[in-house]
Amino acid sequence: MTKVENNFLLPKIIALKSGRPKIIYKFAFPKIMLNNKLGHVKTEAKIFSCTQSEVLAKEIATIFGIPMGKVAFSHYSDGEFQPSFEESVRGSRVFLVGSTHPSSENLMELLLMIDAAKRASARHITAVMPYFGWARQDRKDKPRVPIGAKLIANLLEAAGATRIITMDLHADQIQGFFEKPVDHLFASTIFVPYVKSLNLDNLTIASPDMGGSKRAYAYSKFLKSDVVICYKQREKANVISHMELIGDVKGKNVILVDDMVDTAGTLTKAAEVMRDRGAISVRAICTHALLSGNAYERIENSLLEELIVTDSIPAKKQSPKIKVLSCADLFASTMREVHENKSISSKFIV
Repeated sequence: MTKVENNFLLPKIIALKSGRPKIIYKFAFPKIMLNNKLGHVKTEAKIFSCTQSEVLAKEIATIFGIPMGKVAFSHYSDGEFQPSFEESVRGSRVFLVGSTHPSSENLMELLLMIDAAKRASARHITAVMPYFGWARQDRKDKPRVPIGAKLIANLLEAAGATRIITMDLHADQIQGFFEKPVDHLFASTIFVPYVKSLNLDNLTIASPDMGGSKRAYAYSKFLKSDVVICYKQREKANVISHMELIGDVKGKNVILVDDMVDTAGTLTKAAEVMRDRGAISVRAICTHALLSGNAYERIENSLLEELIVTDSIPAKKQSPKIKVLSCADLFASTMREVHENKSISSKFIV
């Protein structure tokens, strides 16, 4: 019996009845496989950041306990760019941190990094998207329009993402657009302790629109408070023509709860209506602070006491009325438990 060098195939010569020799091969596994030691080889975790989320990614990496991975970007004069990993990711679990708020370059950057990691033989590629952009296009609300959120899901999977970690999607059903696992985190883990620290009497949770009523009810149930809902009608995107309040806010400290704040038109209008109806104070909790247009000016000139947001999207500027809470710890702990194949159920408070 002859032994080959790699110790996997053992050729053996046997004689047939016809007298002609025949070579057959018999598999022999090395000792490391017989001892099942390959199952104990741990996949290395590496964290890389898209340019728009560098500050948050560095915080996440610090809490996770590993250095940030090195990635470089080459830019062409016409605006084209190319990411390049400056270290090996072969066989690693790669976490790519990047929110995909407009412009579309943020999304394109994440897609290119996913593709680069796939072609560099990363074992797992997790897109960590604190803010999942284009999520407001989750259905056809009129003829001849796209379902943008579904398109983004298809692009991420086609690029090579094997898992998605995100927070407070605009609509929960967006998870169903993916064929890969989606860990949908709730910012309530961050906001609830802060709300409790305010020690507000006569607390009432409010939803700025009908679509957010489920979220408002969840908060009110956990905080054991009343709930009210605003009913609004839009002239067009970002323009409110009429708003009514369902519920009583007289003598209450109201906290509006929403997944995002864009132009801040809805929040400031709701605060005005509630103060006119006798509310003592009005605050707002919004996970994703897009704050486009003249949003900062609206907030500073509004009747809102405070706007509490996370750092899922980098702040454009500072404001005395805006309180920013970090989501780095939530993402770092979730990423660690995903890496170690542990449950993340404890991350869901509301």
